[in-house]
Amino acid sequence: MRATTLGPMSALKTSLLTPDILERMPKVLLHEHLDGGLRPSTLIELARDANYTELPSERAEELAEWFFLGAAVGNLPQYLEGFRHTIALMQTDEALERVAYEFVQDMAAENVVYAEVRFAPHFHTQGPLGLDAVMLAVLRGLERGENEFKVKTGLIVCALRNEDPELSVKLVELALSYREQGCVGFDLAGEEAGNPAKEHLVAFQLAKRQNFSITIHAGESFGPESIWQALQYCGAHRIGHGTRLIEDIVIYEGKVIKVGSLAQYVLDHRIPLEICLSSNVHTGASKSLEEHPFALFKELGYRVTLNTDNRLMSRTTMTEEYRIAVDEFGCTLNDLETISINGMKSAFVHYEERCEIIYERIKRGFATIRKELGLAPHRAPKPNA
Repeated sequence: MRATTLGPMSALKTSLLTPDILERMPKVLLHEHLDGGLRPSTLIELARDANYTELPSERAEELAEWFFLGAAVGNLPQYLEGFRHTIALMQTDEALERVAYEFVQDMAAENVVYAEVRFAPHFHTQGPLGLDAVMLAVLRGLERGENEFKVKTGLIVCALRNEDPELSVKLVELALSYREQGCVGFDLAGEEAGNPAKEHLVAFQLAKRQNFSITIHAGESFGPESIWQALQYCGAHRIGHGTRLIEDIVIYEGKVIKVGSLAQYVLDHRIPLEICLSSNVHTGASKSLEEHPFALFKELGYRVTLNTDNRLMSRTTMTEEYRIAVDEFGCTLNDLETISINGMKSAFVHYEERCEIIYERIKRGFATIRKELGLAPHRAPKPNA
């Protein structure tokens, strides 16, 4: 790869990209956890219904602030502590269906045209539900939301790195059994350090044999070795976060000197990176937005996507992530369209559906915005975008 000079961020922070315009942009979300995106008001109502008394507040604004302050500590284990409450309140089919339905409703409010949401089904069997009942409740909520709000969705089943690999096999089998009902992929989440993905190799081999899509959290709390293992041992089609891929790129005095073999592989093979800007700072995957490798990845041509990860914990939205991309990294309207298209190209739905959403909703939506703003049409992204 030729040497690339990292110049100053684009000075274009155009007043044309107003909050209203950003909200109306067609967006694609690939990385959001169902139990990390509840509305504070829903949590309070679910707690009352379940006689759950451990929430730190019964006022929605105070509760939102509590989750945010607890998560924004720059440490992944502490970031995950808030899930104790959300999971405890997602133990009935009514609660699960409601949370899934409201997820789709929230996506529609921001003009997210396609959204994948992930969760660990076994976390929701502490009450009366078995794994199948859990899956059915969530899928019902997503389907109801799809029909009402016209947002296409996909469900991803998560296994955990620190749990028994035999459970991961069981969860892959569960995901596969619902692939015709809207389950589109399998994920491995949790603390990377000391919990290598290859310990769950049997689960990934089963997913691959059944032609199933795989995404893996990697390069968030551990270095490039974790990304390499996710790709070359486990066959991941996408990488969740991937921020520490930057450690395989040598930069000296603002210039890219060398791109390592792993970083080059990710670039050459168009491996999508599920970037979550706010969350990456909150979990410590990046020390700050200023040090986040998003801008470099975008400049070098990686297939970057923007996501929320956990909207409740990081107190964010897709619109907010796009705003950060504009204000902190100088992204233009053209950049944001490319990012939306990157997301749809990388989605775990069939090729025909991806094309239809790209051409009928994303491109048309951005064309409408350009016309409103009096801007020239956008030339097509580079072939390798």
